Amino acid sequence: MIKKYILFAILVIIVLFIIWVVYGNSALEINTIVVSSESLPMEFDRFRIAQISDLHNTEFGKNNIKLISLLQKADADIIVITGDIVDSRRTNIDKAVYFAESAVKIAPTYYVNGNHESRLSNTEYNHLITRLKQSGVTVLEDEKADISVGTDTITIIGINDPGFRMELVDDAMEQNISHQLMRIVPENANYKVLLAHRPEYFEAYADKADLVLSGHAHGGQFILPFVGGLVAPGQGLLPKYYDGLYENGTTSMIVSRGIGNSIFPFRINNKPVIVVSELIALK
Repeated sequence: MIKKYILFAILVIIVLFIIWVVYGNSALEINTIVVSSESLPMEFDRFRIAQISDLHNTEFGKNNIKLISLLQKADADIIVITGDIVDSRRTNIDKAVYFAESAVKIAPTYYVNGNHESRLSNTEYNHLITRLKQSGVTVLEDEKADISVGTDTITIIGINDPGFRMELVDDAMEQNISHQLMRIVPENANYKVLLAHRPEYFEAYADKADLVLSGHAHGGQFILPFVGGLVAPGQGLLPKYYDGLYENGTTSMIVSRGIGNSIFPFRINNKPVIVVSELIALK
């Protein structure tokens, strides 16, 4: 009899764990992170940036209605998509573009590519970029764009994912990123926001932008109590940058846990998230 109770208890625990995991993979949330800076123009005080990262062609409800509804509630001034809007293993450009079209209707939307876009064929990638642009998305491929509020301006920069030049080893990659940023980041800009898919190159981004918005780490996939993220692409076990706000010199970096999954089909203790960066001007 005792064995039956034990087996029943184990079964209940397993079922509850499965329910918890399923719920945690479908329960979208908004995480607002406040970033303060003396460089931020006063007109941009309380400016809100909603970040979508690592969508991986995932859908929350038909045509992503749940994701779009939550994005509307984020009350963002702009939306940024920080890479991997598609999944190279099951690419669906139509699904990605439909989401982008919906996002543009909410707020001006900016996009930078990720490692999954870098794996697409040239034909697929060019098709994706063309359709994103046709949807009204501002695509930043090693490019910058100015955003104005009143008489003040900030600059948003997007750097191509290093996967487009993967023949370089890590040290050369970081040097290449630094040189690329020096070429495209304007020195005289008041406040610079960098969209860069991979957080593991934070050292290369540091002091070249005021704020970096990144993804790629999927929150470490499994977030362990008192430990943090377990594993992330590009960083391996116990990644240094997996979720939230990090500082390096004068640069802040926010890493989003992202929305979808890729190789690992599920997350544990790691809900999909829309990150909202709220900018505060210190004067």
